[in-house]
Amino acid sequence: MSQRDLRVAFIFNPTANGGRARRWLEPLQRFAREYVTEGAWWLTEGPGHARDLARQAAAEGFHRVVAFGGDGTVHEVVNGLMVAPEEQRPVLGIVPIGAGNDFAYAVGFLPDPREALRRSLVGTPQRVDLGHVRDDLGREAYWDNTLGIGFDAVVNLRARKLRFLKGFWRYLVAVLQTLWFHHHAVSMHLVWDENHEEERSILMLVLCNGPREGGAFLVAPEARPDDRVFHYASIPQVTRLEMLYLIPKVMRGTHGTDRRVTMGAFRTLRLRARGPLYIHLDGEVFADFQQPSRELDVRLLPQALQVAGEPSDGA
Repeated sequence: MSQRDLRVAFIFNPTANGGRARRWLEPLQRFAREYVTEGAWWLTEGPGHARDLARQAAAEGFHRVVAFGGDGTVHEVVNGLMVAPEEQRPVLGIVPIGAGNDFAYAVGFLPDPREALRRSLVGTPQRVDLGHVRDDLGREAYWDNTLGIGFDAVVNLRARKLRFLKGFWRYLVAVLQTLWFHHHAVSMHLVWDENHEEERSILMLVLCNGPREGGAFLVAPEARPDDRVFHYASIPQVTRLEMLYLIPKVMRGTHGTDRRVTMGAFRTLRLRARGPLYIHLDGEVFADFQQPSRELDVRLLPQALQVAGEPSDGA
């Protein structure tokens, strides 16, 4: 099959990055025609739509699915693709035109939309790991980059309500609100890889397939989405001033040297909490203030998805 004969589904989120992604639609449509002749362009219409479109693309036999947007769009597309049997699962391409673009960063997509689209269309497929999570309420989902519990999940929930603010200021206000209203650890029983049990009181726990979240925070600098292992960073109950001190260190990826921070690697985790857990998956809400979780089962799915890799020479 020649490159131009590939059937490609383009899933475009026009509201990504505060709606600024829309300006890329026509230029990228023209650019894509240089590489493929058979493509379906679908614009998402709301939460969950990208997941449904990705599921449809897999069922209709598309060879590749390209997600245009940020981490939320990619998260939905991944969850749609994972519904399909492995042998029918299209290769994922990413054009990072959202706000954070952390998974695109983890798998090596450049921020230039045209170059990312070229890689999505002609890049050699490479396999990456994914995560799966299920909670005590029966909710389950796949995640590609990070699963955050506690502090960073609450920051995410609060930032969503601050629509009148943008960028750094939105995050800063959400951090300050979280420090004031939700600065308390939760006691947890954790079983790592079925053989290591411990009790911890945890303020923030982030499970990482990729190294970065939030567009700037190097939570697990050593994490790689193709290394068949997850990494994690855990912060116990610290004072508000200590947390303000730690946040810049997390941005730089230097928090691992701090005695208050615990870091490690794992493949499975069973977690039982003595209080409500607020959780995000790739920046998307999994458990909120109205329906928190108290138990989680997390497992690594090694090499579960094909992602477009670096184009071969001459592509």
